[in-house]
Amino acid sequence: MSITKNIVDMMGGDIKVESEVGKGTEFIVTLELKLQKEHKEIQEIEKIKGMHALVVDDDLDSCQSIAYMLRQLGLKSEWSMHGKEAVVRAKEALQMDDEYKIYIIDWLMPEMNGVETTRRIRKIVGKEPKIIMLSAYDWGEIEEEAKEAGVTEFISKPLFPSDLTRVLLKVFEIEEQKNEEEQENVDFSGKRILLVEDNMMNREIATEYLQDFGFLVENAENGKVACEMLEKSEPGYFDIVLMDIQMPIMNGYEATRTIRNFKNKQIANIPILAMTANAFEEDKKAAKDAGMNGHLAKPIDVPKLVEALKEILK
Repeated sequence: MSITKNIVDMMGGDIKVESEVGKGTEFIVTLELKLQKEHKEIQEIEKIKGMHALVVDDDLDSCQSIAYMLRQLGLKSEWSMHGKEAVVRAKEALQMDDEYKIYIIDWLMPEMNGVETTRRIRKIVGKEPKIIMLSAYDWGEIEEEAKEAGVTEFISKPLFPSDLTRVLLKVFEIEEQKNEEEQENVDFSGKRILLVEDNMMNREIATEYLQDFGFLVENAENGKVACEMLEKSEPGYFDIVLMDIQMPIMNGYEATRTIRNFKNKQIANIPILAMTANAFEEDKKAAKDAGMNGHLAKPIDVPKLVEALKEILK
């Protein structure tokens, strides 16, 4: 439930519980969502089309869901709910000259966890296949061990088709095809951005997107650290600040007010773009009153982020 609550909060929603002894419990999630103008089909990835993939997860729904996504991307997919079985299937596939090129393995599984499953599969298949570790938790504590075991890349639960596509493009070093409109004027090469975000996973995702657009990215885990970094920097070192609002120690509003009062007016006037799970008019007004130059709702819509950055840095 804590994971669900975090996701709902990030999306600016609300969750409540109604429970009655002897009858049961009802969880009600309310979200404000944008209507999709047209249905967008998942596009096959031509360079890996037809490859054999194995999903390993002790949750049946996850297995079936991810296997279905892989098939939509053009891969042959199978699944297993046990690490030991996955090791056996990896060996059999190799013997039959139909080896798996992609493994998506959950971290937390009974009997044999994802790290040990990866380690044993690597002994059989070698270095070439891509092994992607899946987890609903922060993998910081196991990242080093997992990479030593042979994990190629990490991906978070809940897993969406866009996330899966992005990671597969990354591990196979495939350049994503973009239309002319997306390609036009989306190059911020040489621009340095200070990303202020207390959630490590959000920082990593945002950093990856920003680097794709050419930004040099530096991170701060809260408003206080961001203020210290800016105050110590040379004027013009940072071009813009992407500031989360809800953070411990010093939130985004406090940090922005502190920055605007710096003695060095060039640093004090740096553009600051707010990021918040709350997208109501009063939140936009609060951001403006604090001295921010713009406001983006979470989860971040990448095209909107790009447009806001282009507008501010024009």
